[in-house]
Amino acid sequence: MSADNGSISDAVTALQAGRAAVFPTDTVVGLGVSVHHAEDAKALAAIKGRDEGKPIAWLIGSAEDLDVYGKDVPAYAHGLARDGWPGALTLIVAASSAVPEAYRSAAGTIGLRVPDSRTVKELIAKAGSPLAVTSANRAGEVAPCTLDELSPAFAEQARRAGTAFLFAREEGRGSASTVIDCTGQKPKTLRS
Repeated sequence: MSADNGSISDAVTALQAGRAAVFPTDTVVGLGVSVHHAEDAKALAAIKGRDEGKPIAWLIGSAEDLDVYGKDVPAYAHGLARDGWPGALTLIVAASSAVPEAYRSAAGTIGLRVPDSRTVKELIAKAGSPLAVTSANRAGEVAPCTLDELSPAFAEQARRAGTAFLFAREEGRGSASTVIDCTGQKPKTLRS
């Protein structure tokens, strides 16, 4: 069980140790792990109580990372990134060899997003890694916009798993990001 004082340094320490952290994002409160420090995202599925096979998108530091973690990224995806990042837009692309197999979907893809959040950008920079992030709620529950909205059952499960909690004043906009599949000839909106 981790200390709960909510500092950036505690969250970074947890992430670099391969443990999960709960933190505010520009959309909803997130539950994430550092992809360079956690072997896989199974801890996130266990805390949420959901299928381990469901893909988890990454929050990345910059639009340049689209070509680091994406392979054969189409020109239209670069245009979408230019127009929508930083912000609530997740682009699904073919995963490059820089994406560990444990983080790829069954189809060999990865969802990438540059958040419009000072808190998350600081976590990415200090952890030295993209973050695999899902909403901080049990499967089937409503995703919280603030840390005050975390369900007690979720918070207890996360604490038992040694998750760090970053208490920051930043609040999300209340809805998950738009998701666009960029693996075909044309973009396909999967969630808006």
